[in-house]
Amino acid sequence: MGHGHGHGPPYKVPDASIYKVADAPELVEVERALARRGLKDPWLRNEVWRYNVKQFSTHRSRLVTFLFKGFPLGFAAFVATIGIEYALGVDYHGGHGHGHGDEKGHEGGHH
Repeated sequence: MGHGHGHGPPYKVPDASIYKVADAPELVEVERALARRGLKDPWLRNEVWRYNVKQFSTHRSRLVTFLFKGFPLGFAAFVATIGIEYALGVDYHGGHGHGHGDEKGHEGGHH
């Protein structure tokens, strides 16, 4: 029943032991702040993957990728639309005669 995306079983789930809080400086600081209050987060290791810059890049680059992912395709569609309209002679400004400098037939201005 796969859909041809190469995501079929068996899925390879990484072992949890490969993630260490010490590998993420941001989480080391969180761990220290918790320790100063006598607290410990046993699930903190589950967040280490988010800070793996080699595998997932930085938050900023992920955000930029997310925001501009479709920009090239959208810009190409925009340019194609402008080119097609120009080739077909589409004119959005002329010939509608609704009182924009053309007062004949419109005695009282706009209707």
